[in-house]
Amino acid sequence: MSSLKEKIRKFPDAPGVYLMKDSSGRIIYVGKAKSLKKRLMSYFRGGLSDKTRIQMASVETIEYRLTPTEGLALLIENSLIKQHQPKYNVSLRDSKGYPLVKITNEEFPAICITRKREPDRARYFGPYTSASLLREALKVIRRNFPYRSCHKMPEEACLYYRIGLSPAPCAGKISKRDYAATIEKIAMILEGKTDELVARLSREMLTLARQKDYEAAAKRRDQINALSSLSGSRPGLSRSDELHDLKARLGLDKLPERIEAFDISNIFGKEATGSMVSFYKGVPDKDNYRRFRIKTVSGIDDYSMLAEVVRRRYARLKEEGLKFPDLILIDGGRGHLFTAKKALEEVGAKVPFASIAKEREHIYTPERKAPIKLGEGTPALNLIRRIRDEAHRFAVSYHHLLRRKKVIGE
Repeated sequence: MSSLKEKIRKFPDAPGVYLMKDSSGRIIYVGKAKSLKKRLMSYFRGGLSDKTRIQMASVETIEYRLTPTEGLALLIENSLIKQHQPKYNVSLRDSKGYPLVKITNEEFPAICITRKREPDRARYFGPYTSASLLREALKVIRRNFPYRSCHKMPEEACLYYRIGLSPAPCAGKISKRDYAATIEKIAMILEGKTDELVARLSREMLTLARQKDYEAAAKRRDQINALSSLSGSRPGLSRSDELHDLKARLGLDKLPERIEAFDISNIFGKEATGSMVSFYKGVPDKDNYRRFRIKTVSGIDDYSMLAEVVRRRYARLKEEGLKFPDLILIDGGRGHLFTAKKALEEVGAKVPFASIAKEREHIYTPERKAPIKLGEGTPALNLIRRIRDEAHRFAVSYHHLLRRKKVIGE
């Protein structure tokens, strides 16, 4: 068990699904976690139930699959439990209020969350252990496979159509056949058949490309990339592949194992905050995240705020004699890039850095006049997006925390 514990210490502090196997290689338990490392380390502390102690005595190895969010881990956990029927997973009783996904039996089916199976010829998936995580997962699916969620079909396109989350069958924007194909793909995701779906989408993409319908082919490509992220796996692609691709595309001298990324959050200049997230070998290292309250800038001035945060971070590292990261990422365009460059020069920090523009996702580096344009699905872009999005999430969460404290007077 001690060797297993040491192995777990190296697991990422990131969402995912874990599979416990016995000495014969059989899966005996499947679980999900917001932090794989913290959840699995909890099995080695005191206070375990008799059932869990017996379970752990049978565990020989533990494997994991990373997911972008805990909500998506919930879907994968559910499908793996159904597929493998692990000995120590307790079956859920869906008659007592556990959430289900319902696909209605209509010409243009709606998708919703319910807590009751009814004899209405609808399709039900689940049950799941968390309604909030289930909603989170459906949001991710819906961004890539739009569907209607209204209880009654309206007479005209709604807001969800305008923001790309519904294909508006109510307004005749999609055929019955195409909509049914989308619903079937969502059903395959909920059933855990992502590999089969990726293969189907790949065939569709090639056919559309041969027909020179490049827009539709690109949509299939984007869905394939999203599914690879959702399932926690990218066939033939590892975190190491992403790091090596990033190194090559940015022309770095060494592999960027430690990457730090910055984002600024402010609403009309109030409660301005900065965030820094740290990724190690392609996964979040949350113990090294940092938050910054802006001290020297008033009003709306993202450039000055960014300069303050970058200066404070690396002046402190230099003062304490700590190691600089292998790469710094800035959320923004060329102006943000050179703002960071000046701040780094002021503190004498010689670190490679780049910025990613919000709209077209062009990458800027100080050595090149023209931006680096990475193609959709490029390993380097996949990694940069994950880091950028996590920095933004972390910055906004801190900003909201400060706003709440101000409102309630804490």
